[in-house]
Amino acid sequence: MATYDDVKDIPNHPDQYLFDVRNQSELNETGTLPASINIPLPDLEKALNLPEADFEKSYGRSKPPVDAVLIFSCKAGGRAARAANLARTLGFHNAKSYAGSWTEWQAKQSQ
Repeated sequence: MATYDDVKDIPNHPDQYLFDVRNQSELNETGTLPASINIPLPDLEKALNLPEADFEKSYGRSKPPVDAVLIFSCKAGGRAARAANLARTLGFHNAKSYAGSWTEWQAKQSQ
């Protein structure tokens, strides 16, 4: 499980990945987490199975190696948990969900 501090520190760890699995319409309403890559949950399995060159072309970042730390966020944590479980089934054994997700992030940023 990833914490607010883990997510806040992602920009300092280029070897780690933060994925926001919310839909584009949600991001348009709320904004995004810094350094996150948006891959909506319904597209995640396909994205993580892309060849490296296609992943980079689609998402502007190299495809994560299977041993990279992957943190998944959504609005309230449910989809993030499903995304982390899916990633683990695809061999990404360091996949974690950010349980607080956008709801916690937004609350802590406005303190």
